[in-house]
Amino acid sequence: MTTTSTNTAAQGAAEIPERMRAAVLFGPRDIRVVDKEVPVPGPDEVLVKVAMCGMCGTDLKIYDGHFPQTPPYGQYTPGHEWTGTVVACGETVDELAPGDRVCIEAHHGCGRCDNCLVGLYTACLNYGDWKKGHRASGMTADGGFAEYAVHNVASLYKMPENVSFKDAVLITTAGTGLYGLDATGGYIAGDNVVIFGPGPVGLMTVQACKQLGARRVILVGTRASRLEMGRRLGADHVVNAREADVVATVHELTGRGADLVIETSGSTSTPQQCVDVVRRGGRILFVAFYPEPVTFDLSAVVRNDVTMYTTRGEGGNNVKRAVALAEMGRLRGEELVTHEFPLEEIQEALRVMREREGDPLKVVIAF
Repeated sequence: MTTTSTNTAAQGAAEIPERMRAAVLFGPRDIRVVDKEVPVPGPDEVLVKVAMCGMCGTDLKIYDGHFPQTPPYGQYTPGHEWTGTVVACGETVDELAPGDRVCIEAHHGCGRCDNCLVGLYTACLNYGDWKKGHRASGMTADGGFAEYAVHNVASLYKMPENVSFKDAVLITTAGTGLYGLDATGGYIAGDNVVIFGPGPVGLMTVQACKQLGARRVILVGTRASRLEMGRRLGADHVVNAREADVVATVHELTGRGADLVIETSGSTSTPQQCVDVVRRGGRILFVAFYPEPVTFDLSAVVRNDVTMYTTRGEGGNNVKRAVALAEMGRLRGEELVTHEFPLEEIQEALRVMREREGDPLKVVIAF
């Protein structure tokens, strides 16, 4: 393969191929691995050789063509949970250097709107506007289902030596849970917490809640293997919703209901259960996306003076906090990676994830 250095604006550039293999979305459920030009980092960007890119439910929505503000078909490379090694830096970048291993925060706000100025960059008012500087890697901009990816330096984090690439894929996921906890007040020492959904977000949030001093963490789900993983990662109690009355069990364990309920499952029936298990004056956090509108008893929320929160993605600099917790051994991600596929088999990886073949927890594309 012919190689060349990146443009002269990139400092410390290694010999980098002119072209790479990348997955490109050509239409709903039409993703192909093709040759594509290696991107060149701008002044405040970093070029990363991707080591691994995880998949989540959002990727299935993107694959199906049901996610807003993605780039045009035939050009766009998805993938927003990627990690790798820096190979070149833009001319203003001195925070990182070639050879550094990094994980990412998918969202980079414009930095100029009212929301960005107060730190709400995952809710950037210029979301999807390239001219104003917004980027959401793998969502509104090319992402990590490719051999190389570029991202703004402000949304990259240098990884400690004891954190693996498999850990790093889940660090972005952990940032989602930590951002939600941050929004609800952050201080949960002594609280009883119920988490619906033992998927990657739920399982990383279980660990975060225990590290922040929750009295009891109760994990609710429908798949025994995932619930058992949650128990191994620190959940004090697990409830299989197919075998037990969730509401009665939570009230039996907590007395008056949960102080904080976190909904990560994306099931349209779960929000009502959140209302049923939260205590009077408690809090409900929603971090999931739903396939259709959700109905629940809002009057009960008002009568019981319950506060509801929503957060999108891994904002509030919480990926940085997740990196620190992982370095201390307090967040474990690697054991959640259950399936690995090469880039050329990305369609098979998406199928396995959708059909839940082999009980996948975190499916990754590995380079």
